[in-house]
Amino acid sequence: MAHTSYSPDRPWPAPTAQAPLDAVVEVPGSKSLANRELVLAAIADAPGVIRKPLIARDTALCEAALVALGAEIVHAEGQLHVAPASLGEMTGEVSIDCGLAGTVMRFLPPLAALTKARVRFDGDEAARLRPMAAVLDALEVLGVTIERENGDALPFTVVGRGEVAGGALTIDASKSSQFVSALLLAAPLFTDGLTLRHEGAELPSLPHIEMTLACLRARGVNAQATGTASWPVEPGSIGARELTLEPDLSNAEPFLIAAIIAGGLVSIPSWPATTAQVGAQLAHLLPRFGAVCSLDQHGVFRCDGGDGILSGARPDGVELDLSEAGELAPNLAVLCALCSTPSILRGIGHLRGHETDRLAALATELTKIGASVEVLDDGLRITPGEPPSGTTHWHSYADHRMATSGALLGLAIPGIRVDDIACTSKTMPEFPTLWAGMLSRKAEVAE
Repeated sequence: MAHTSYSPDRPWPAPTAQAPLDAVVEVPGSKSLANRELVLAAIADAPGVIRKPLIARDTALCEAALVALGAEIVHAEGQLHVAPASLGEMTGEVSIDCGLAGTVMRFLPPLAALTKARVRFDGDEAARLRPMAAVLDALEVLGVTIERENGDALPFTVVGRGEVAGGALTIDASKSSQFVSALLLAAPLFTDGLTLRHEGAELPSLPHIEMTLACLRARGVNAQATGTASWPVEPGSIGARELTLEPDLSNAEPFLIAAIIAGGLVSIPSWPATTAQVGAQLAHLLPRFGAVCSLDQHGVFRCDGGDGILSGARPDGVELDLSEAGELAPNLAVLCALCSTPSILRGIGHLRGHETDRLAALATELTKIGASVEVLDDGLRITPGEPPSGTTHWHSYADHRMATSGALLGLAIPGIRVDDIACTSKTMPEFPTLWAGMLSRKAEVAE
């Protein structure tokens, strides 16, 4: 698919819906699955293949990092062919650009520890604010030397010794479940495996940890959860796989919410019947706003928004616990701002440490469109208001979820200008093209 080039120097005029929708949107592959499978393919015991790979900034950064660590990755005919790295043979100086990808800055340091190289990690300016302490501290406890330049954040250098002993380890992963996944992905290659425990405040995004465990088990690794805060992983080889990537259900979210705002129907093909993706929770979250959702035998997920908010069908506000699905919060916050009564989103305090402080960003931007937003310890209280007339400049903060939130508001409020729609390239470069296609109502479902 050809993509139009968008520049952060030229604000994107978010289109306003002119009629109810009747669209089918082919959503690209899951970023969360893609980078987990890329990492595992790069340390597997034989070459593997990933079909329908996601082509986005986060995956490109992950691929480049794995190649820097010795893997061979070739794109051919819509597939990725991955030849594993020989980590223990890697020496010298290596530099890894993490961009703003949490999966790169967190998943790759444990792999770097298995080399005999000095591997320096850095990324975008905003990435230097993202929490890294749990991974860095854990590696040091396991005997790995970390040269820190910025305390508990990027940049830093992992000085590998060619092996990591592993064993029992306790960390505080309350700021991100990615800390757990980072250690579990490399754990089979630790000499004694790993018995990882979380100790601290409530652990967010548990489904992402189950996704990691499922990916490991599919490759023959004995990796289980014992309760909600302990994960033993036995040492051993990681099997090679040929797999097809699922569509990104969280990236499907703005298109599905669009049906609730504009009215009408939006359908997403290839929706998995069972999945560890947190986006699957949309099936029970969106009906809270009056939508009718269904999944048919052909794997087509449909969201019917009925008359839609634009036709006056404003749903009541909601109270949601999104502790397992924080990445869905920014787009849902926009929907809450268009409801008829106040809403509360809880369990999302950890979003302060994402691509930006999403709680502060949402409070700032939603206030511009007339909402009253209170930032709570673990979430947001959103009271709808009257939107202003004229142009409203919506800032994305280089955060793809904030950018798609601005696009959603534009459906209902004329004059929204998103400052950096190009940042959706982090996980979905096709977003502006797919958004325009959805509004054109030209798509058809292939039976």
